[in-house]
Amino acid sequence: MNEFAGRSAIVTGGASGIGLATARLLAARGARVAVLDLDPTGVPDPLVGVRSDVTDNASVTSAVAEVVERFGGLDVLVNNAGIGAAGTVEANGLDEWHRVLDVNLLGLVRVTRAALPALRRSDAAAIVNVCSIVATAGLPDRALYSASKGAVLSLTRAMAVDHVGEGIRVNCVNPGTVDTPWIGRLLGAADDPAAELAALQARQPTGRLVAMDEVAHAIAYLASPHAASVTGTDVAVDGGMYGLRVRQR
Repeated sequence: MNEFAGRSAIVTGGASGIGLATARLLAARGARVAVLDLDPTGVPDPLVGVRSDVTDNASVTSAVAEVVERFGGLDVLVNNAGIGAAGTVEANGLDEWHRVLDVNLLGLVRVTRAALPALRRSDAAAIVNVCSIVATAGLPDRALYSASKGAVLSLTRAMAVDHVGEGIRVNCVNPGTVDTPWIGRLLGAADDPAAELAALQARQPTGRLVAMDEVAHAIAYLASPHAASVTGTDVAVDGGMYGLRVRQR
C-alpha cells in the first residue's frame, strides 16, 4: 500500500482525532504530509506540523504557501478542521453561530482557495472534506452543527462540478458518532457518562462507535488513485445510521 509515494498532502486539524489518524495513514502509504493546526506541537514524525488558524485568511495563506514550497507542490487536501456545537436552533446565540460557521464552513473555504493553485498543477489532485452524519440525518440538539455540515455537503458537490474539468476531484466523508477526544469530553460532562455512551452506541445499527481509523481509511481511499473516477460523492462511515432502520427487539 504505497499509492501516495511521491505525493504531498495537507490535513487541517490534523494534530488529533480523525485528522491525526488520517495524516498518519497517508504518511504510512508514502505521502509527505503537513498537518495544519492551532497547536501542531507534538505531531509525530514524519508528519510536518504547521501552525495555522483556519479563521484567519493570512494565517491560512501563509501556511499553505509554506507547505507547497517545502514539498514542491500539493496533491491532496483533507479539510478536517472543525468544532462541535450542541443545542436547538434557539439555544446558541448568534455569536456562536458565526463562530462555528467561520470554522466549519468558511475555514474550509479559506484553505481550499489557498490550495487550489497548487492542486491545479498536480496530475492527481484530490480534495476530501470531512462532513458528518448530521448533514444527511436529523439528530436532536445539533441544529448549528447540522447547518454547518449540511453546507459542507452541498459545497462539496458544487466544488466537484466546478473543478472536475481541471482534474481536481472533490468528495466528502460523513462519519457517524466517532470515538474521538471530543466525544470523550462530551461523555465526561454528562450526568451519567455510562448511560450517555450506551445511548450513543445504540443509535448506530452496528451497536458501537465508529473508530477514527475507519474514517481515515475512507478518506485515504477517496484521496487515492484508486478513486480516480470518484468525484462529487459523499461516503457514509456511520455504522448504518443514515440508511438502515433496524427493527427494535
